[in-house]
Amino acid sequence: MADSWNTDTGEAVYRSRDAVKNLRIRVRLERVTSTSALSKHLQQQVLSQQDRGAIELETLTSQGDNEEELVMGWQEKLFSQYEMELFQNEAACQTPLDRQYHTEVKALNKAKGRRNHRIFTYTDHDRYTSCLPLQQLQHSTDLLTTTEASPTFLAERMASVRHRRQDRRTMDCSVPKSKIVNWEPTAEFVKSSHVVNNAMQTMHIMGDLAPPGRLGQKENEYLLVTIKTDGSGTVIVKPDFNKGKEPYRIVTTGEKRDVWRLTVENVCTTMQPEEKEREQNMYKDLYVRHKEYLNSLVGQDFEMPPIGILRYMMNGEIVSAKGFEYDNLYIHFFMELPNNWSSLPFQSLSGVTQTCRTKTLGKESVAFFSYPFSFEAFYMSEKESEESIPQWPVIYFKVLSLDSWQRFRTEGYGYLLFPAMPGMLCTLQRF
Repeated sequence: MADSWNTDTGEAVYRSRDAVKNLRIRVRLERVTSTSALSKHLQQQVLSQQDRGAIELETLTSQGDNEEELVMGWQEKLFSQYEMELFQNEAACQTPLDRQYHTEVKALNKAKGRRNHRIFTYTDHDRYTSCLPLQQLQHSTDLLTTTEASPTFLAERMASVRHRRQDRRTMDCSVPKSKIVNWEPTAEFVKSSHVVNNAMQTMHIMGDLAPPGRLGQKENEYLLVTIKTDGSGTVIVKPDFNKGKEPYRIVTTGEKRDVWRLTVENVCTTMQPEEKEREQNMYKDLYVRHKEYLNSLVGQDFEMPPIGILRYMMNGEIVSAKGFEYDNLYIHFFMELPNNWSSLPFQSLSGVTQTCRTKTLGKESVAFFSYPFSFEAFYMSEKESEESIPQWPVIYFKVLSLDSWQRFRTEGYGYLLFPAMPGMLCTLQRF
């Protein structure tokens, strides 16, 4: 029976309220080429009983090379064979992190050794995490996909974003002499410069898929899983967890072209019903306290109008005036209150805009004022009746122009009733 593979190797985005340090992932690698070759020989039955027994013995002894399953946490460091040999030499350690790894490798060698064989990790602080070549990342991604897929433009740009940030930093931290602002960017410039760069922590789960006895060579390292997270609870996993689906397929390069099965599972501890209820109650209590805190900031002293009094507030804007004969226009406006209407003592019932020169738009000369104003008035009826409709206040406008001798001319008049609905416009009559 032919093997079926999971070809959906895109990334999956998760949101979590829990700390990312609680993330636990199980990764399983299994070589299928050797098993398939063994089955083929057994079906043909061309080997002698001794040869067949030898093959069975060899398969049992090399089981550790053909299968591996590990459970690892977020940013958990698992050394590869290459790193075990590299950090054994203290002279090769250049940074404090290298010296820390040197100490850990020495402790592992004194103990029972590392618990991993082929699967290892690159954490966010490793120099290899930011220096993994783009070809290696794309190459491993293609190996996980059985269809012909090419990386998107955003994936290419994001893969090299760390290199761009390091290359831009000058030795003396001075401002680069190149143009900071390009007022006429070309399409190629926008494509090469527009990069989304969010602060993300990255962890790579790698696999040393070399033939048995040849572990520790960089060319045999393959990217299995990439995990990224930010500070807002977003976790990006590529490829996604199998969730009971078929395993992913990895084909190595070289003459043998071994085939490996990759299975990725989320093995985080499941919360008990009591813990879920306790967490929900905690969040409810937190939201209640936050609401009380906001209420304390806002307060309860809202100014309410007295009973039986209508309070009317109007926020308006004199946008523009057009079609007048002269230039240098300004507008004088004031509000008239009918009976039973009043305003606050400090409320100004008139106003004057700034002087504005006109601009020709098509066949019209338009003066743009963008002058905001606001009025507040109160209505109190002497006879309370449901059928009584108040007489609305009126705003009068007068458009004037100013000449070079600082003399003003009246250009037109207009008025506007207090609108019952927002968004109404007033048209002024020109003389």
